[in-house]
Amino acid sequence: MRIAIAGLGNCASSLLQGIEHYRSVPAEAQEAWGLMHLDMGGYRPSDIEVVAAFDIDSRKVGRPLHEAAFAAPNCTTAICDTIAKSDVAVQMGPIHDGVAAHMADYPPDKAFRVSDDEPVDVARVLRDSGAEILLSYLPVGSDKAAKSYAEACLESGVSFINCVPVFIVSDPQWGERFRAAGIPCAGDDIKSQVGATILHRMAVKLFADRGVKVNRTYQLNTGGNTDFLNMLERARLKSKKVSKTEAVTSQIPYDIGADNVHIGPSDYVPWQKDNKLCFLRIEGEGFGGAPIELEARLSVQDSPNSAGIVIDILRYVQIARDRGLAGPLLPISAYTMKHPPVQMPDVEAARRIEEFLANGDA
Repeated sequence: MRIAIAGLGNCASSLLQGIEHYRSVPAEAQEAWGLMHLDMGGYRPSDIEVVAAFDIDSRKVGRPLHEAAFAAPNCTTAICDTIAKSDVAVQMGPIHDGVAAHMADYPPDKAFRVSDDEPVDVARVLRDSGAEILLSYLPVGSDKAAKSYAEACLESGVSFINCVPVFIVSDPQWGERFRAAGIPCAGDDIKSQVGATILHRMAVKLFADRGVKVNRTYQLNTGGNTDFLNMLERARLKSKKVSKTEAVTSQIPYDIGADNVHIGPSDYVPWQKDNKLCFLRIEGEGFGGAPIELEARLSVQDSPNSAGIVIDILRYVQIARDRGLAGPLLPISAYTMKHPPVQMPDVEAARRIEEFLANGDA
């Protein structure tokens, strides 16, 4: 599997470290903790090869992949101290709206520092590298930048996996363009393995399924990585809030009113680094109108928490390419993304994924 990565931040670092970590799993093993599928359609994590990478940070551009993955301002917890040496050098990507202006006000070890290099022709690099899938890990609010990478995929015949809250795969016009080009794609906005969104979805669905009326709910998150620093610019959060809110409210079969739901990032706490804290509350009415309240606190290492999901998406998209499929891949998008083209209950999406793996129905 030959992939390219746009954005060599914490999430990409965790993915690369995870590929190395699971490389040591014996060939005869049938499962491995931390993965939903060790083998997926004949592909294992060790089959993923990064053949091109793009970033805009001066400490990453021009450096080999195995060094750039650990370069500042990355701060994710180490799964592996090193990753396999790579001949792939990180290339300068298009900036567009990929860097929030307030990054310049923070120390270099916490924030982006833009390289002086000229951006490359992404479509040409994708073609020359032989990449078949581009994984987009751009910062929240990078609307123009994300769409420029999607255009490069359409131009080069490369599949697009959109892990950020820019509505591309879930936009019918973009989806039709990928379908017409014969290219499978998945998105938008990655869910973590066991993160704030999936926990919140399951909790409100539990209330609704058991006959408890959800009246009000909130989700407040704090973290100390560049993702949370970037999101201090609230203007960048419009699509993020829509994505996270719809992911949760889609599990409630009635409208609770916009004033009764608040879901979104709350604050940047530098010393948390890649540790994300979620504070969750649901208020409901049970039998006879009796109140039921749930409060939860979830602590995760943010970037490894998404990497296991991404390894499955990559393999699903590769299998779809092998089978000649095109356009948005609905079950894997619904299961792994906050804002897919079609929302589904997680149980249904998981069932359809297994059917796809067994029978070839996407």
